[in-house]
Amino acid sequence: MQFEHLGAAPRIHPGAVIAPTAVISGDVTIGDGCQVLHGAVITAEGGPITLGENVVVMENALVRASSVHPVHIGSHVLVGPMTSVAGAVIADEVFLATGTRVFNGARIGERSEVRINAVVHLRTVLPAGSVVPIGWIAVGDPAEILSPDRHERIWELQQELDFPGYVFGLDRDTPDLMVQLTERYTASLARHAHDRRVD
Repeated sequence: MQFEHLGAAPRIHPGAVIAPTAVISGDVTIGDGCQVLHGAVITAEGGPITLGENVVVMENALVRASSVHPVHIGSHVLVGPMTSVAGAVIADEVFLATGTRVFNGARIGERSEVRINAVVHLRTVLPAGSVVPIGWIAVGDPAEILSPDRHERIWELQQELDFPGYVFGLDRDTPDLMVQLTERYTASLARHAHDRRVD
């Protein structure tokens, strides 16, 4: 299913194959040889998404851009099942395994691997050829790659990255943070009420 969102419709190369249950919404460009499998969602929420050539977006993966965090995925990239990529830049020949999470402002260098259920956190930069092991977390610029039992160090680095400020423009110490965050987010997402199916 393809939708025009905020006046922009997807542009899909004739050599790409989109499963009938995938959703492509808004300012999305998909290159030659790409495969978008069943249940995948590629949604440009005000910023563009570009997939190079021969990108595979597997079942139930989510690729999401925002107005301030576009997504660029290079060529020959595999986005595994149930993986989430939000507002990030992924270079060529990257492997994002099943269930990985890549957050806003992250940049992953060419030929890197983010293995099963691993996380590349907000504003994190992985150089070319990096490996994030199964279930581990990459945080910061330059990235530190940490096992999940290193919560105190992960949290120390996360605080400096300022998720609510960077993604939502809100101070973490706001007393009603979740009230303001959800009200802003629901207002933004309500723009989908005017989407138009184009396929």
